[in-house]
Parts: sequence; C-alpha cells; structure tokens
Amino acid sequence: MIMIRARFTATLLLVSLFSWSVAGAAPLSAGVAKVDITNVDAGPVNDRLWAKALVVKSDDTTAVIISVDAVAIGEIGHIKNDYLPKVRARIEKELGIGPANVLVNASHCHGIVCADVDERTVQAVKTAAQNMVPVHVGVGRGHEDRVSENRRLKLKNGKELDVRHAYALPPDEEVAEIGPIDPDIGILRLDRTDGRTLAVVYQFACHPIQGVPNKGNTADMSGFASQVIEDNLSDGTIALFLQGCGGDINPITYKDVNTPRNAETLGNMLGLSTLKALRKIASQDDSRLRVINETLTLPRADLAERIDSLEAEQLKQLQSLKGTSLNLKTFLPLIVKYKLDEDFPSYYSHKYLLEKHLGRIDLSKLDEENRRNMQQYIDNIHTMEQLTRTQTNLALLKMHQAQNIKAGKRTIDVEVVGLRIGDFALITFPGELSVQIGLGIKERSPHKLTFVSGYTNGYIYYSPTAEQLLNVGGAQEDSDCILAPEWQALFETKVAEVLKNL
Repeated sequence: MIMIRARFTATLLLVSLFSWSVAGAAPLSAGVAKVDITNVDAGPVNDRLWAKALVVKSDDTTAVIISVDAVAIGEIGHIKNDYLPKVRARIEKELGIGPANVLVNASHCHGIVCADVDERTVQAVKTAAQNMVPVHVGVGRGHEDRVSENRRLKLKNGKELDVRHAYALPPDEEVAEIGPIDPDIGILRLDRTDGRTLAVVYQFACHPIQGVPNKGNTADMSGFASQVIEDNLSDGTIALFLQGCGGDINPITYKDVNTPRNAETLGNMLGLSTLKALRKIASQDDSRLRVINETLTLPRADLAERIDSLEAEQLKQLQSLKGTSLNLKTFLPLIVKYKLDEDFPSYYSHKYLLEKHLGRIDLSKLDEENRRNMQQYIDNIHTMEQLTRTQTNLALLKMHQAQNIKAGKRTIDVEVVGLRIGDFALITFPGELSVQIGLGIKERSPHKLTFVSGYTNGYIYYSPTAEQLLNVGGAQEDSDCILAPEWQALFETKVAEVLKNL
C-alpha cells in the first residue's frame, strides 16, 4: 500500500513538473496603456490618434509592443528618424527593457501626430509597465474580405500598374487580372485571470488611407476598428492594431468618385469581424514568451539603368502626341453627340437621308473629320495619363538612386523580429511588404498561427517581390523602393530561421 502511494505521489510530481515546464516558471503578466498623440494644431480633428503600449513579461523576458497611429516610424511623415532610438533609450534607462525587445509598428494611417510623440509613447509604455497583472492567452484568426483590394493591375501587354490618386487608371479593356489580398486577421487576446479582457492585438493587411468626408485628422479605418473592439469588450480593454503586409493593398473602391470616402464604414466592418473571431477564442494559462531580434543586411538597388530606360520611354510618349483641332471645350460636346447616336450624330436623321437622296456627303465628311479629331484627342489623353505615371514614378526612382549613392555603401541593415506569445507567432520588417510575401511566409511557417507585419522598427519604403521589381517604374511599389531584387530571398531565408527558433 505504501509503495502504491509512493508511485502515485511520484506520478503527480512528474505531471506537475511537466506542466510547469510547458507553462513556464511564472505566469505571464501584462500591462497596457494608451496616450493621445493627436496634433490638435494641424487643422480639424475627426478622431483621435493614439500611441498604445503593451508590456508582456514571463520569467526574465519582457517584451514591449507599441502601435502608433502614424504613416511610418521615421523617414516619411511626422515621426522623425530619431524617434525609435530615443524611445528605446528611455525605455531601457527607466524600465530596464533592452531595445531588441521593443517592437514599434506604424498603422500607416496618414494622420498628423503631435511634435512630442516620442515623449508620449514612453509615457504609454511606463504606464503599462506600472499596471502589470497576470493574464491568460488566447490566439486565433478572423476573416475580413470586404474592405480591401489588391492595387496592382496586370495588363494584357505584360506590364503592371497600380491604383493611386497620383495618376489615372489604364483603360478597362487593357486590364487582364489583379493580385491577391490577405483576408486573415491575426489575433492575440490577453485576459485577466477573472476573465475580463485586458488587451487585444490584432493584425491586418491594408493601407488605411481612405480618409473621412470632412477631411479631418483621422486614424482611419484601423482607428475606427480599434474603437469598435474597445467599445464592445471589458471596460478598459485596449486594442492594438498591427499593420500587416499591406504594400500593395488598398481600401476597397479606393478610386470611387461618386460617394464620399469614409474610413469609418470599412473600420466598423474590420472591427466587427475581429469581435466575431474573438468570441471563438478561449484564453488559457500560457506563459511562453520569446523575442528574437536579428540584423539583416540587404542589397541596395542600382537604378541608373532603369532610370535611363524610363526617360527614353518618357521621350517616346512625348513624341507620340498628335496634333488635333479640338480642345476640352469642343471635345466634350462632340463626344457626347457621337456616343448618343453613332449613325446620325451631327443632326437629325432626315437631313442625312436628304443628303443621301441628293448625292451629297457633307455631313458624312464632317463626321469623318470629327471622329478623327476625337480619336486623336483621346489618344493624347491616354498618353498624358501615361506621362503622368511615368513622371511620378521616375521621380521616385531618381530620389532613391540619390539616397542609395549618398548612403556610401551598397547595403542597408534592417531589423527582423520574431515574437512568440503562446501560440501567436509574429514576424516584423521595416518595409512596406507586398501581400504575396506575407502569404508565402505564413504558408511555409512551422507555426499554425503565424502573422507578418511590415512598417515595424523603422521604415525603408516599399519592399515588393523580386518578380514585381522586374516591372520597375510601372507602379509605386516597384519605384518607391531602395532594395535590389535579391532582398526577398535573403529576407525569407532569415525568416525561416527565426521561425524555426521561436
């Protein structure tokens, strides 16, 4: 009997030790806070911009996730290049958390933040660190496919263009296909031990650049989505949005000119879809926390040859312009007439019939001349649209060629971060990653719930696929880029290594 009890006790001890090794030596704890970073002096404010901070600790590992309602972490927009080092230095000095464990993601909304955004960001982190509580972890994914569209258009001639307000779209008959979107919403849920939700980290890929009807300062669709989530969960819950691989993803119907562009509608849908998924996610005791921060050296592009090629194309477009008697004032009424009635555009049918009866061709010759002039005018319009696109993207190429030369070296060092909280695996990168890159990483990852976020820990402009970079100059993604095509393979190799070690 004594032997049986001893064996039973030993079994319980082994089970206990196994559970302890899986869950970790101490329960996961977390704190969360947000601070208003809206620039109230920059014009009308539609809704507030926030810096939100989540501090997570397990044993001797502490990680900080910061989401900022801004276009980028440095380089462009209103956050300066010294923001990230200043924020990290303060956090290390005052909280003892190393820079490698501080992850800062920009939502990529085009809102205007206040001048002291770095100070307010640190304030959010300090407040979060002061209010740590034990938490349970829930991880899952949601689905939302109604709010986004791939903005790269593949044409029948093999080229690719993109959907921007900076230039016109090609004629519909030239478009062959579009690229994919990523409808996944990556979700990390942290609940207090009493069941109340402390924080929700949710990740989605789409440019939040829809704007609002009054054109006021706004956190855009991700800001509205976060508000929906916070309003419908426990009091004090904070939702942190992480931008995904949204480099070539626009809000749906981005070029609509018939209704006011309103990010709130799209944000509400994203927020409700996140809530729908959250209801299916059960949190549990899970103290796994790991951060891997590695520096990756990537090759800079030499854009000289492509610039020469695009300048030659620009000259060819200019030389293709044809003379025409029409201007806008005469073209518009003519095109309306000739579209209303192909057979009798210049007058009623009986006059055409009279001329035919009398053997005259006056109206027919007039129509022939007008149609020729209208076609030449339309051809010129299309050429003008092509020139606008060429000029815009050529300016980007020249800017980045100058930057790469000024850098004084042919490479650039970037951070690749792997973060794991429970079953939530996140990869980050500072560039605007194309959606195909994120989809590929998720498909190959050894972790079921893997998500990829660009716009993190700095900003290095667009990071399109190597295939997209064969199209350099045709779209913003492949023109607004400082990287050589080889960057993708190097990045994906590093990501595979990080994911394996998470």
